[in-house]
Amino acid sequence: MPDLITPDLVALDADLGSDKSTVVRRLAGLVAGAGRATGADALADDALAREAQAATGLPGGIAIPHCRSAAVTEGSLAFARLTPKVDFGAPDGPADLVFLIAAPAHGDADHLTLLTALARALVRPEFVASLRAAGSADEVVRLVQEVVSPEPAPAAASGATSAAAAAPAADTGSGARRSLVVVSACPTGIAHTYMAADKLTEAGRAAGVDVHVETQGSSGSTPLDPAVIRAADAVIFAVDVGVRDRDRFAGKPLVQSGTKRAINEPDVMVREALAAADDPNARRVPGGAGGAAEPAAATGGRPGVGTEIRRWLLTGVSYMIPFVAAGGLLIALGFLFAGFGIALADPTSEAGANYGTTWALNNTFFDLPVLAEPVEGLRDGVLGYLGALFFVLGGAAFGFLVPALAGYIAYAIADRPGIVPGFVVGAVSVTVGAGFLGGLIGGIIAGFAALWISRWKLPAGVRGLQPVVIIPLLATLISSGLMVVVLGRPLAAALTGLGNFLNGLSGTSAILLGIILGLMMCFDLGGPVNKAAYVFATTGLAAGAGAPLVIMATVMAAGMVPPLAMALSTAIRPKLYTPAERDNGKAAWLLGASFISEGAIPFAAADPLRVIPSMMLGGATTGAIVAASGVELRAPHGGLFVLFAINGVAMFLLAIVIGTVVGALAVTIAKSIGRPKAEAVPEDAVDMAHAHNATPVTQPARA
Repeated sequence: MPDLITPDLVALDADLGSDKSTVVRRLAGLVAGAGRATGADALADDALAREAQAATGLPGGIAIPHCRSAAVTEGSLAFARLTPKVDFGAPDGPADLVFLIAAPAHGDADHLTLLTALARALVRPEFVASLRAAGSADEVVRLVQEVVSPEPAPAAASGATSAAAAAPAADTGSGARRSLVVVSACPTGIAHTYMAADKLTEAGRAAGVDVHVETQGSSGSTPLDPAVIRAADAVIFAVDVGVRDRDRFAGKPLVQSGTKRAINEPDVMVREALAAADDPNARRVPGGAGGAAEPAAATGGRPGVGTEIRRWLLTGVSYMIPFVAAGGLLIALGFLFAGFGIALADPTSEAGANYGTTWALNNTFFDLPVLAEPVEGLRDGVLGYLGALFFVLGGAAFGFLVPALAGYIAYAIADRPGIVPGFVVGAVSVTVGAGFLGGLIGGIIAGFAALWISRWKLPAGVRGLQPVVIIPLLATLISSGLMVVVLGRPLAAALTGLGNFLNGLSGTSAILLGIILGLMMCFDLGGPVNKAAYVFATTGLAAGAGAPLVIMATVMAAGMVPPLAMALSTAIRPKLYTPAERDNGKAAWLLGASFISEGAIPFAAADPLRVIPSMMLGGATTGAIVAASGVELRAPHGGLFVLFAINGVAMFLLAIVIGTVVGALAVTIAKSIGRPKAEAVPEDAVDMAHAHNATPVTQPARA
């Protein structure tokens, strides 16, 4: 395997700039100049995006900016000994030793293992001292190669580790040695994961405690032995992302924090874990008889309220991904195959079902649907049957959007006890007309209700019923009861009022109506305001001509703008976005083209004050153009898949292009002012989105 570091990747006693951004870009230039990356800017952008998630400065004058990047062709280390020092966010001041760890986006395990070996070495004072004393680039290369040599690799590099103390044993009073289990994980899984593991291991050794570590990182993970977990007195989660297979630790006393705190204060965390083991009221990992933990909380450095709310919402959004992607595109395909008339009521159905439902349930490939009389915008036969299948399947998927959103918001707050009351309150929200907004509010209520009930100290005889009966029953009654009795009617009344207001603007106020509808479609991206505009448009389709069809075209065109504008912005100024957001931007092209405006939700959730006004500006522009041009649309959904149902296709497309450009320019300018580049969304939400390999979006409130 080629060496990770060579002399041309080393800069000694160099002035690489006065800030960390400049230093990272200079180091990325060394990597690209050595032929190990396709471009310095792309590598630097990815490293700085990771830096925006959490500072990489460490105590002792060290910084380890790192990333996995598609620009990296060969795993590499670039090193600089800086003069003067530069601040990388360490608590004790600026750094003079900086390693840029550059790993391929889908790099081989061997390189990643060696890169993590370096990260582990940086916690050893003797190695750091040797770097400061090195007299040449060749000497630095030799020192680094010695610590990253794969032979012999410590057992911890491949996953689970344990440390027994040489110090006197800590005991519980009976001479038994105490034991802790640790899970460490950071977003990229390269550096902080392993440094936190080693720091906690060393702190445990000093305290006379057995510490068993599972590193959920890039170079692999060997799960802890279940017997080791059972014997442990307490658990430490030193994580910046979600813990895999968390249920293995259910019921154990828990201390949780980010990897940064584990690196800076490992001894404190070990003491806290030992204290938690002796405290019957200590926070515990959810799922055991002792009740649920507070999964988002850290014993030190507790996140702010705003950060927590954003994390809850993004967790719910990210778990909705499969429903949105499947449902929206299946419905669009249904329109493409069978025509927009597949959503019309079937006069032959006694239950008043639409053609899609009737044909999907009553016909087969051997008994294809046949129309007694032609219906405008509807095809029968093979295409009609296929369209009916797609339409019904997509509608079924859409039925889970709000329940999934509410259920996993509650899950983010209370862990597993929140799922049942969250799903139920989401379904109730749809029933009472509260829709997307009701799902958001109801999910939060359900999560806190479940969390509160899970902390009740019940008698041992009924404690086993707490997670399977008591929490689901009471938390569901509380959250869904409030939705029906308190929240449902005000939200429904608000939707009705908005619809009446819009009806009053039709006729001669077409341009003003277009602007207002465009603003509404982009204000909450699938929420009650968006839904009111959409319902206003679809209820007029039966008229068959004139203003109602113009309104439908206005609503659909404006609703396509947000994801398209965000996709364009991520393409023209990628350095303003994190790697995850750039991936979301690529997917947003298809979502926008399919009239799934919720493709912009991840961006709006992470930066609402910049994104939402910009999208409203773009949507209002498109709405005004469509309304003024008199474009008509006979299909209630589908985006570019239903161009066949549009009268005035050229102006419809031009309006979308203009609004997309306006929205993209507005959000790009807004993000360029007053904020660091690539400000990150909460890391656990990003990690979850990657785990689903999809774009976090929420409910299309239209189908």
